[in-house]
Amino acid sequence: MKYFFICGEASGDLHAANCIRAIKELDPGAVFAYTGGKHCETATGIKPVVHINEMAFMGFVEVVKNAGAIRRNFKTIKRAVLNFSPDALVLVDYPGFNLRMAKWAKERGLNVYYYISPTVWAWKENRVNTIRDYTDRMFVILPFEKAFYARHAIDVEFVGHPLLDAIEQETRLLPERATFLETHGLSEKPIIAVLPGSRKQEVERMLEIMLNVMPDFPDYQFVIACAPTFPEAYYKAIRERGVKTVSNATYPLLKYARAGIIKSGTSTLEAALFKLPQVVCYKAGAVTFAIAKRLVNVKYISLINLIMDKPVVKELIQQEMNAEQITKELHCLLEDASYRDAMIADYERAYERLGGAGASKRLAQGIINHLNQKN
Repeated sequence: MKYFFICGEASGDLHAANCIRAIKELDPGAVFAYTGGKHCETATGIKPVVHINEMAFMGFVEVVKNAGAIRRNFKTIKRAVLNFSPDALVLVDYPGFNLRMAKWAKERGLNVYYYISPTVWAWKENRVNTIRDYTDRMFVILPFEKAFYARHAIDVEFVGHPLLDAIEQETRLLPERATFLETHGLSEKPIIAVLPGSRKQEVERMLEIMLNVMPDFPDYQFVIACAPTFPEAYYKAIRERGVKTVSNATYPLLKYARAGIIKSGTSTLEAALFKLPQVVCYKAGAVTFAIAKRLVNVKYISLINLIMDKPVVKELIQQEMNAEQITKELHCLLEDASYRDAMIADYERAYERLGGAGASKRLAQGIINHLNQKN
């Protein structure tokens, strides 16, 4: 059978590639086309129809500025899909683009599968109507999403979180602790990992506050995971103040750290999967936060708390994100053994709720099963 994958950012490229490999095992005669990046290219051995570097536009302003490029991508991809005539069009995350693509494809009689649900449970809930009308099957990665869709009379398939597969693969390649420390010029002091995000505004708003706690922890080394989107000069100035940094080494940092100060996002789940006790932080501009508070309908901002539906990790948001509160929580994480143990026990329960490793294989099997039922 023929499969066309559409992903528009780095994480989607990784998850699509893992699914492609799983499909190859189940369907040795499979033929592929895709939009994506290096991971899909390695998995398929062919070039993308459109590379993710030409698709990864994030934020309202950037999308508006690149409206012309987005329209051209739509035109190019639509033409490629029609020429390829896939048995399955697999849309991976990237909802602003892929929900529009789903409507177009379904109106032309294609089999449309969506992997990684838009966060309709948090905001833009009306998107469930598009999903109901224009997809043959939605494959979700968070356990509570199945119940959410059931309330809208949509039967979706929970396959587990692909991050578990990615971390399992990467863990096999991690260096030993001594090698990690030596490679990055770190001392033997226990590590506090600092992950301030990757977007310029977020880092500039939060990193200084995170680092203000350093004088209270002289027996620890604070190590920042550098964002590849930032110029080296930015981190050079930080290192001159005695702060350590690592680049392209976030997973070994999470593995060997004693605690973490983590910006809300996927990194909070990654830290949990490495069983790293953490405090989650987020601080937005006042106007942005006021708008988000009116639009977003969730109890928590961190994935681990959402998955467990309880405050597993402390969340410090807006004014609560200050050096005093971070310091207080770090002392608990570092010095209270029962507090650490309870958090790690909840991490382990979250892993079980996420379905364990194998999301890509379950997704591949789900797509093939659905196609066989239709044929």
